[in-house]
Amino acid sequence: MSTSKIVLITGGNKGIGLETARQLGKLGFTILLGSRDEARGQEATATLTAENINAKAITLDITDLDTIQSAVKQIDDQYGALDVLINNAGVCLESGLPPSQLELTVLRNTYETNVFGSFSVTKAMLPLIKKSPAGRIVNLSSGLASLTEYDIPESDAEKYGVNLLAYMSSKTAVNALTVLFAKELKDTPIKINSADPGYTATDLNGHTGYRTVEQGASIVVKLATLLGDGPNGGFFDENGVIPW
Repeated sequence: MSTSKIVLITGGNKGIGLETARQLGKLGFTILLGSRDEARGQEATATLTAENINAKAITLDITDLDTIQSAVKQIDDQYGALDVLINNAGVCLESGLPPSQLELTVLRNTYETNVFGSFSVTKAMLPLIKKSPAGRIVNLSSGLASLTEYDIPESDAEKYGVNLLAYMSSKTAVNALTVLFAKELKDTPIKINSADPGYTATDLNGHTGYRTVEQGASIVVKLATLLGDGPNGGFFDENGVIPW
């Protein structure tokens, strides 16, 4: 059994997930990189290992219950508990179309990963997280998930100019998962929060974001390492609370 804290990061082989792994690894965490593609997961793990980070690849497709259950068994058998779950894996499948032109299949497929996948992993991993003395769950959300800021040009002109029904509403639903799981877990040591990494350059947006992965990962790491008096059931970026 490892004496360091164990963190599982879904979609951890690239982008914000990989940088989060790097930052937590340098803090002494044992990193479990969840990746749909085994080869890419192994490649990312090798990169971290070369930086003296204790990392291991786990094949995990968050839309596939069999791989989720396999990951649960693997973690249970090897570590006996999970200290931190970071639901990082996500998709944006739209091409800038207005809501009235969105195909139902795109909406369904977006929710399949961003909402149902995150829910499935959280539910499956929760028994292991409950074995940790201070479990933490971080859901990767987006500032675009804020209903308060959906339609207020004065609040953020950049966000107001975006109108992606599937992606934005799916991240709003992720925030709902955060709130409702937090309500269930309020009398436990577990803390669950949503993180907005900002407009970060990743594959998700074709690397059009102006923020670096180092910047994007900072709030994720902060929420993953909360002390006992930290918040539960909130929505944060690096500057503080984001309105729902």
